[in-house]
Parts: sequence; structure tokens; C-alpha cells
Amino acid sequence: MNQSFIQLASGSPRRLELLAQLGVECRVHPVDIDETPADDERPSDYVRRMAREKAVAAENELGNHVPILAADTVVVIDDCPLGKPRDREHGLDMLGRLSGRSHQVMTAVATRTSGGERLMLNTTEVRFRKIAPAERAAYWDTGEPSDKAGGYAIQGRAAVFIEHIAGSYSGVMGLPLFETAQLLREAGVPVLGP
Repeated sequence: MNQSFIQLASGSPRRLELLAQLGVECRVHPVDIDETPADDERPSDYVRRMAREKAVAAENELGNHVPILAADTVVVIDDCPLGKPRDREHGLDMLGRLSGRSHQVMTAVATRTSGGERLMLNTTEVRFRKIAPAERAAYWDTGEPSDKAGGYAIQGRAAVFIEHIAGSYSGVMGLPLFETAQLLREAGVPVLGP
């Protein structure tokens, strides 16, 4: 049975824009869950668990009569997840750690329908050029990185730092469209129109 819309368990404007690229109508339903990593939890397990728990929380609040889509993104360097910066010092430290190096961006996408749950993980490799301390400070002062995983937005001004990307650009933004489209089709949601 085809559904005309989905519930997006996120308040991210970027995820909303990306779903619009697929021609998918959504209603936004952000959820509030505990995002504390478990002891010794691998980043890939953590991001999958967060996507799943967001979808479950939305289903508990809304019921299971419509497809629910949830996602979570984590930036990982040296097997260490970088969350959102707590403050300026933390944000500048993150950018310093990423400078001149490669890191991974993992985004898990989960759907829940009356037929069950499906989940996919996308991992993208991103390499930053060397970023001078003054550039890091100027970027932080734009306000753009303050609420972003890893302290940067690939679709914004941080694009000038990216030397190479291997994987999904939209996954780094927070919603890998290839995997998302596959999950939505399996959930009976028309992609790219009816």
C-alpha cells in the first residue's frame, strides 16, 4: 500500500530539504531521546542505535499507522566519535583534529511501518586539507559549525576545507539519499513522485 507521506523523526532542516529532493512529503515530528553512548559502544553501533531509538520513540508517540523515518549522524576520527561542539574551544579543537586528515561520517537511517523496521548504514570518507588556526577561528565565528556533528557543515562554508570525499555527499549532510530511497520504497512510499 502506497503512503502519501512519512513522519520524519527529526527537526533537521537539512534532512527535510534532502527528502524534498526525493519528492517525498513529510511531516516533521522531532523526538527527544537520551543520546548518551553506551560504555565501549562502537560508533557504527551507536549511530544505528540512535536512528532506531528515534524511530521507536516517534512510533510510540504517533502510532504505527504511517511510515516513520529517523536518522542519526556521527563524525569519527581515530575510532573516536565527535559529537556537536559544546562551545568555541571544543569546536576549534574538533576542527584542529580534522585538519589535514581523513575521517569517517556515519549516517544510519531507520524506517518503521506496521510491517516492521528496516535500517541501513552509510559510511563516507572525508579528507580535510590543512586548516590554519585563523581559518578555524573565522569559520567558528560564522556560527555555522556550532550545532553540527563534527563541528562542520559540508554544504556550507566548510566545503572549502574538503580535499576529497569517497561516498555519499548527502550522507555527510545527514541523510544518504541512495539508502533512504531504498528504505522508503520498501516501506511503500513513492520516491520521485507517485
